[in-house]
Amino acid sequence: MRYSVTVGAVGPGRDPRGLAELARAAEDSGWDAMFLEDYLVYQGDTTQPTYDPWICLAAMAMATSRIRIGTTVTPLPRRRPWKVAAEAVALDHLSNGRFVLGVGIGDPGDPFLGDGDPKVLAELLDEGLEVIDGLWTGEPFSFAGKHYHLDHVQLTARPVQTPRIPIWVGGNMLVPAVRRRILRWDGSCAYKGPTDASQQITPDDVRALLAERDGSFDVKVSGGDPAEFAVAGAT
Repeated sequence: MRYSVTVGAVGPGRDPRGLAELARAAEDSGWDAMFLEDYLVYQGDTTQPTYDPWICLAAMAMATSRIRIGTTVTPLPRRRPWKVAAEAVALDHLSNGRFVLGVGIGDPGDPFLGDGDPKVLAELLDEGLEVIDGLWTGEPFSFAGKHYHLDHVQLTARPVQTPRIPIWVGGNMLVPAVRRRILRWDGSCAYKGPTDASQQITPDDVRALLAERDGSFDVKVSGGDPAEFAVAGAT
């Protein structure tokens, strides 16, 4: 079992310099990872300054040498997937293979997500992940989807990690499409239930998820008894 800290890049002391210092303190204190929530305006709060988490992650990578770093989660429909692919490779090199990309559809009320139609956001997320995975191969890549079209494009810089940078999927694990997406990629950082009345993930939920998945797979959970989750297979 590994243990992580998740914070928002928002408020006093949560600028790139402050988060680099916090990441170093987390590493020195024995934590295994530190993740940032990815907002342009943190949960719609305009009273606090929100800092770009990707710039903060670069500072955190330079300030640490052991802990994993990443986003939980980046709302991929808000971004161009080829830009995320390139930024993730750069962070993977900067951290010497310690980067994790957590993804989700984003908060439907986020003004930077267009009309916020969950179906469209899910389509953009799924297509975006296929584009990112293809570009990370470093080989010429073509893709024809509903939203994205690429014709024989190539990013020559490849990740340090193989076969790719781990992709962890967030969202409501009770939604069948989200569950299918979780099982398609490398890990889960999902929650359980509607966002306005979330339920606690249980060890049985972890067992059920792992029973549907073959091979190495990370499951990130919050709260509860760590010993019980470790026995269930949460990482």
